[in-house]
Amino acid sequence: MRDTTLIPRRSLLMCACALTILSMLLSPGTGSADNPTATHLKKHGITIDATKLVPISWWQVPGVTPSIWNSDPESLDAPKTSERRELQLKPGKYKFISFTFDFPFTVSLNGTLDFSPSLDQCVEGRGTQVLMVLCKRTYPHGGQRDAYYEQKPNHD
Repeated sequence: MRDTTLIPRRSLLMCACALTILSMLLSPGTGSADNPTATHLKKHGITIDATKLVPISWWQVPGVTPSIWNSDPESLDAPKTSERRELQLKPGKYKFISFTFDFPFTVSLNGTLDFSPSLDQCVEGRGTQVLMVLCKRTYPHGGQRDAYYEQKPNHD
């Protein structure tokens, strides 16, 4: 005689396996809607402030803002030095580029900035979320500030 409980046991076993697999796929840590973003994927609001630069020009962070090299200056979409701009950046390495000065900077896992200490005369904001660009070009002769940098911005 045939066991009639065999089919319900198989069905029950298959349902249990399917539910186990489904719960593993939706568990925290694998991308469910309730899972907070992994630290290395979280975007942070980083403000770039190049408003001290004179005369007014444009800047870019490659891969994040429009390029300053590919467009007509009259219709350029890249950020201008006359305005502060907040960018949403993931932790990682980036580069600030203007027509006369560029440098690398890093966004840490906790969303703070870091850059080379050799830039301290021209860049501020280490350990914060605001990158202040103070120089249009790096200083010559061991960091002596020249009169060019004493000009006041004209943001008309």
